[in-house]
Amino acid sequence: MLMCWCIGKAASQVKEFYMLPVGDKVIKFDTIAVNTIVANRTGEVSSCDIPYSDDLVTFNKDYLRLTRQVAESCENHDITDSMVIGTSALVQCEIDGAVGMYSGVFNNPFMIWGRYKKRLFRTLLPVSFQFHHTQMDGAHAARFLELLQKEIKNVAVDSGG
Repeated sequence: MLMCWCIGKAASQVKEFYMLPVGDKVIKFDTIAVNTIVANRTGEVSSCDIPYSDDLVTFNKDYLRLTRQVAESCENHDITDSMVIGTSALVQCEIDGAVGMYSGVFNNPFMIWGRYKKRLFRTLLPVSFQFHHTQMDGAHAARFLELLQKEIKNVAVDSGG
C-alpha cells in the first residue's frame, strides 16, 4: 500500500501523468489512480484500481476496502475516469529490470519492483519503470523517479525507519 501511495504521490506532481495516449489522441484526466494486482479467493489474480488521495489515511482506507472487495468477489475494480498507473510487485524474486511491451490497448505508465536488497548501510529496491514516449520524455520520467525516491524516504522518516 505504501509503495502504491508513494507512486501516486510522486506522479501527482508531474503533469504528464494525467495524460494517456489513445490511438492518435492524448486524453487528459483530472485525477489519477494506482493499479495493484490482488490474489483472489480462488487462487487467481484480479486487478484493482485505487483512487489516489494525497491523504495517506484516505488512500489506505480505500486500498484496504477495494482490495478486500476484489479478493472476495474475484472481479476487477476498474476506474475509467482517472489516469491509471499500473504496478506489479514481484517480491518473490530479485529483479534488475523488467520489460513489458505495449499492446496498443494498455498505454499507461507501469512500475514493477521486486524484493529489496540489503547492502552494507543501505536498503535498495530496484524498480523498472515503463512509459509511453507520447505521454512523456525521459526527463519527465527521471523527475518522477526522483520524486518517488523522495516520497519513499519521507515515508521511512515519518515512520521512524
